[in-house]
Amino acid sequence: MYDPTKPYKKDILELIKQTWETPYVSVKDGVYPIIEKKFQYPEVDHTDGIGTKGIYHWQQKSFRNAALDALAMNLNDLTLIGAKPYKLQNHIIIPRDDKEVILEIIETLVVECKQRNIAITGGETSIHNNIIGIDISITASGFIKDLKPNKFEAGDVLIGIKSNGLHSNGFTKIREVFGEKYKPEFINPTAIYSDKIFTLNEQFNIHGMMHITGGAYTKLKDLLYGADVKLNRSHRLEPQQIFRDLYEKGISDEEMYKTFNCGIGFILSVSPKDADRITSELDADVIGEVISGTERVIIESMFSGAVIEL
Repeated sequence: MYDPTKPYKKDILELIKQTWETPYVSVKDGVYPIIEKKFQYPEVDHTDGIGTKGIYHWQQKSFRNAALDALAMNLNDLTLIGAKPYKLQNHIIIPRDDKEVILEIIETLVVECKQRNIAITGGETSIHNNIIGIDISITASGFIKDLKPNKFEAGDVLIGIKSNGLHSNGFTKIREVFGEKYKPEFINPTAIYSDKIFTLNEQFNIHGMMHITGGAYTKLKDLLYGADVKLNRSHRLEPQQIFRDLYEKGISDEEMYKTFNCGIGFILSVSPKDADRITSELDADVIGEVISGTERVIIESMFSGAVIEL
């Protein structure tokens, strides 16, 4: 039975207090935690959640993976503008009150945030008995020491970084295609790229970066200014079997690349002279090039070989 006093609040507070002293902030206890920053840089906030994937996490009780999904969606996106995450708040929505589920999610976030010097400064838990899945939404804040343009430049090569599967987008389509059928791939957590890429961005002049999530490869259009990108299929980043299963269910090449990451979770646009050194640091490969054009995304499909334009 739901207890609106949320008697586990003290347990949550003791957990998140473990993150309250970092190189970037100090947090003091109070009715609401008081944050004292140790830096003066421009900042950015970002909010994202796990969406329809939360239905599978609830059914399979994969709550640690759900927390990792929510964290990854935010940290990876902050990376696009070179923002170093330093604090976050979360909103957990579950169908019934369950202290153990809530604490498992918070414990996972605490462990991950301590590793990255991110302070958890608060959050909310909502019990919605009219839903069939879980959602975890996070608002993360980052600071930017050196704001650089994020632009795919003509003459660059594109480096694709391997995904570990579906990540956290396209699950409405997955439910449409598979119905009530479950596959273990549905609950694999989204890869967190931000740690490694943030370091590489300090070492190299990375011109453009994109996290391949909702909208998939159409997101590349946001970074084209009088240029086209051409993605070829002569690389080693094969789509995982789950993507081939989806394609075999009758999804077109175009819809696959508009909806799913198809084996590539993050894309970098870099000078050709830096490509080999960058790929040696990642599970990655050169997947295409940037050429002068009219802001088109041209893809040689890994499924059929057909050339599609987004």
